[in-house]
Amino acid sequence: MQKTINGAMLKSMILTAAKLLEANRVNIDALNVFPVPDGDTGTNMSLTIQSAVKELMACRSNKVLDVTDAVSKGALRGARGNSGVILSQVIRGMCSVLKKSEEIDTKIFAQALMSGAEVAYGAVSKPKEGTMLTVARMVAEHAQNVRNKHKDFETFMPELITAGNEAVELTPTLLPVLKKAGVVDAGGKGLMCLYEGFYKALIGESVSETAVVPETTSQDTVMEHADIMSLGSIEFAYCTEFFIINLKKKTTLADIERLRETLMTIGDSVIVIGDLEFVKVHVHTNQPGRALSEALELGELDKLKIENMLEQNRELIKKYEAEKKEMGMMSVSAGDGITSIFKDLMVDAVIEGGQSMNPSANDIANAVSRINAENVFVFPNNKNIILAAEQAKALVENKTIHVIPTRNIPQGFSAALAFNPELSVNENKANMIHATDMVTVGQVTYAVRNTKLYGFDLKVGDVMGLDDKKILAKGEDVGQVTLDLIEKLRRGEEIITLYYGQDVSEEDAIKLQETIMEKYPECDVEIHYGGQPIYYYYIAME
Repeated sequence: MQKTINGAMLKSMILTAAKLLEANRVNIDALNVFPVPDGDTGTNMSLTIQSAVKELMACRSNKVLDVTDAVSKGALRGARGNSGVILSQVIRGMCSVLKKSEEIDTKIFAQALMSGAEVAYGAVSKPKEGTMLTVARMVAEHAQNVRNKHKDFETFMPELITAGNEAVELTPTLLPVLKKAGVVDAGGKGLMCLYEGFYKALIGESVSETAVVPETTSQDTVMEHADIMSLGSIEFAYCTEFFIINLKKKTTLADIERLRETLMTIGDSVIVIGDLEFVKVHVHTNQPGRALSEALELGELDKLKIENMLEQNRELIKKYEAEKKEMGMMSVSAGDGITSIFKDLMVDAVIEGGQSMNPSANDIANAVSRINAENVFVFPNNKNIILAAEQAKALVENKTIHVIPTRNIPQGFSAALAFNPELSVNENKANMIHATDMVTVGQVTYAVRNTKLYGFDLKVGDVMGLDDKKILAKGEDVGQVTLDLIEKLRRGEEIITLYYGQDVSEEDAIKLQETIMEKYPECDVEIHYGGQPIYYYYIAME
């Protein structure tokens, strides 16, 4: 059990965290809501920690004091954008505590996390909840609560990661713009890569062996929300960043604080951090010249970057409008395999849902809003979701929802396959509805209670075969019930496709495929991984 961390392990933790953050950089960038130059959160955070790594690699010592000094300075010097600067302050705060001990236990680490959160909050002129600050704070608070319970890092860190991931999922409830965009906070997601990287290093797991954190949204989502910040919404046009180096001998810490106060009167997103060695400045302002002039009173300027957020936004909106299409598709899915198939069928947005997890009208509306199309065909794929899909029509502006009343997943596949971008909206709608009527569908699941229904005496756990309306087969063996169901459903169809669920092994699915091929040699029989819960198999016959 790893009860303490030394300097060498701390080095490994930083290196692994940097790799994990870089591996997830694109996915984190895709979570950005605001189309502004400093909006590439994943890239900014990755570049920031890469700067820390560069400084760390030049450090030959394994003493905690030297390691933390290198990491803290490297992160500050390389901080990019709001997210990078805040990350550098989390690291700085943590290092200020860690450097005091050559052997770090869970109590000290918990104190470091709290210091990291406090320093990060203090660095931002107007802290907002629902951001990476919230995630840092909630992880730190949970660490304080469990530090006495968990003396080893193998059990301590998973607790923090669980708390952090819950905090990330909470961010849309705290920041309305995230909720409107249907995404979680990108900075919070990036921060969790840092903490998860720490844990992986502690248990000896390399990033190359680890799956990238699942993508929460697609790049299409980012472009869809280019219109969230209209040009009139951008109060301060110029993203201004620079370092103050070689500070004048007369400059004091009070002067640095006065610079921060001055910048707050001419802009927002103000961050002024550093000491009498060098200062990092970030501000959104309409007076970049004044910001530079005020800073010159303290010392020399270095690594200046001024970007016009109005022009950046114009370009993004122009690109978004140019890429807008007449028609798009959105589907409800259950199972990672099912979701992958819908994406392969060019469905623009897919949300989780199904028999025991029906999405709300608002969930559907949010998904539709992320599609850059004037008309969106929606596939509910469950009779209990059709009404919510219809209600979503009233919640969406500037586009039209066309609900195709698919009652199951195979019907959703048929509808998506029928789509032809060369045809009109009405022609596609008619073709999709016709396609759903042409597929024969069966589903194999299990009984959850004892009952008598459709002539069957069912007990809990019995395997059942159903069509769209009633039970047609029952038994104890999944494969046999599936065969019985196909026999009762088939009316001369020549293509039989099975989508096997999360409780069916690929080996069992292949065996069943071979049995069906032997029984129906005139048919083409295909199997696909669906990964759906509850249902052992979805069956489609055409």
